[in-house]
Amino acid sequence: MPSSASRGTARRAQRADARRNVAAILDAATDCLARDPEMSIAGIAAAAGVGRITLYGHFSTRAELVDAVVARTIEHADAILDATDVGGDPADALARLVAASWQLVHQFSNILLAAHRELPAERIRGAHDPILRRVQSLIERGQRAGTFRTDLPEHWLTTTAFSLMHAAAEGAAAGRIEPGDAAGLITATLQAAFTPPAGGDNAGTAPPSRQTVITQERPGPPPRKRK
Repeated sequence: MPSSASRGTARRAQRADARRNVAAILDAATDCLARDPEMSIAGIAAAAGVGRITLYGHFSTRAELVDAVVARTIEHADAILDATDVGGDPADALARLVAASWQLVHQFSNILLAAHRELPAERIRGAHDPILRRVQSLIERGQRAGTFRTDLPEHWLTTTAFSLMHAAAEGAAAGRIEPGDAAGLITATLQAAFTPPAGGDNAGTAPPSRQTVITQERPGPPPRKRK
């Protein structure tokens, strides 16, 4: 009969195996869904080097697996954006934030497409939060500094930034623009849109909190990348 020590060793080995399997499954699911949002569970399991039964032992549904991939993607986005310098002049900071955000949007657009098919709307909104809250904070700072216009509310400027990012993703997926050009196009358009109107009294306008509130809209499902 195995001793308690040997049973404990066996349990630790099983837990270590389980952790390795979960990591392999998430790695494979992230890679597979980034290439093809319709990738099957069988295809993901094969890429992870495990059987479907093993995969379903850790993630009981496709939606549960996609949700775990989204959670990992959000963590990755947070780490990338945390390392992005958004200090100094707000216009220059906007260019750096757009460049970092575009790389994330372009890299993970198919994962978001898979998420739109499997997860509720509130979960999808959470996937946009790492970029959204940083854009919003930067716009608020730019408005206080007088760099960005205050005749339009911050909510609308934030919506403009997200809508433009989504339009760029759609254009890149359709081949209308080169992905490498997108960040520059987005930045130039936003800086033109955010600049205070010529001859206007930007400093004397009512702050965003006193403007008419416009509900923030999140972009819909991202377009699927061309293969």
